[in-house]
Amino acid sequence: MSAIQELIPASAPPDSMREGIFSVMRKRLFGTLGDSLVSLAIIYLLIRYMPPLLDWMIFSADWVGSSRNDCTSGGACWAVIGARFKQFLFGFYPVDQAWRVWLTEGLLVLALAYCLVDKMPFRRQGLIFACFYPLIAAILLAGGLGLEGVPTSRWGGLLLTLVCGVVGIAVSLPLGILLALGRRSHLPAISTLCVIFIEFVRGVPLITILFMASVMLPLFLPPGTTMDQMLRALVGISLFASAYMAEVIRGGLQSIPKGQYEAADALGLGYWQSMRMIILPQALKIVIPGIVNTFISLFKDTSLVLIIGLYDLLGIANATITDTKWIGLSNEVYVFTALIYWIFCFGMSRYSLWLESKLHTGH
Repeated sequence: MSAIQELIPASAPPDSMREGIFSVMRKRLFGTLGDSLVSLAIIYLLIRYMPPLLDWMIFSADWVGSSRNDCTSGGACWAVIGARFKQFLFGFYPVDQAWRVWLTEGLLVLALAYCLVDKMPFRRQGLIFACFYPLIAAILLAGGLGLEGVPTSRWGGLLLTLVCGVVGIAVSLPLGILLALGRRSHLPAISTLCVIFIEFVRGVPLITILFMASVMLPLFLPPGTTMDQMLRALVGISLFASAYMAEVIRGGLQSIPKGQYEAADALGLGYWQSMRMIILPQALKIVIPGIVNTFISLFKDTSLVLIIGLYDLLGIANATITDTKWIGLSNEVYVFTALIYWIFCFGMSRYSLWLESKLHTGH
């Protein structure tokens, strides 16, 4: 018998593809009585409060001035941001050496691009550069190899926030993985030590950890030994974040079916081989939202270093509003500071969504 080929006529497109924007908005915003009430309430709030807010922030704002007395229009006085912009970025870092901060932050973007994005030219060389970036950044910022030395006590602003956040994130993830594996270990000594560390650190606030790192840690060092204040803060932040990261990753490990472990054993893989090639890739993919949530929380918690005398971005903001030239401008300063925090946190959340979409290959 000869096969008879017959073309099937094309189906009509779904209704949602034929609907216009007004029809879609009507269904999504006013589809039910509850949706209509919520939409009307939001529209009222926008009409009521957006015009005066925009007028205060943009149209009636003052952008240039040397003190608060130069702001006479009645709107926001953004002149304080322009006058203290360098302190917001670098803290008390020498102005003539600011190019080192710019270069360090530019190289940080390049190193992160090679670590987080697959399709980058010269990726292998870029990953090698990323491995050596911490040493390069330390030399550029602190001095050495002919560069003028700058003590960490002069670091501040966004620079200090990025240093604390990036170091805490980079250290807490691998350390959290080791702690999670150690807590699930069948060796009682390793499991007990990991449980004690995780539960102790999670049972105290970060401020306590910072005080211990700043005040108590030097008591356990040999006499005459000094430890940089910021280095102590970095140690405390990293250990604190690693305990929370360990519990996030442990949740991912517990979600892996037992059959995956048995399949790894059947292939003759050792413990570390099975973890590296089978178990951890699946577990880390599952807990990406939890990992990024911990990173975002850690980035915001770096503002607590002000307690031990380090002036990060929020510390510079607090110092600015106490200046007699700019006193009373807390709204402008805190709005600017919140915007910077939001940009970085929103960027991390968007990358998390992109990574989840990329790794979502189905089951």
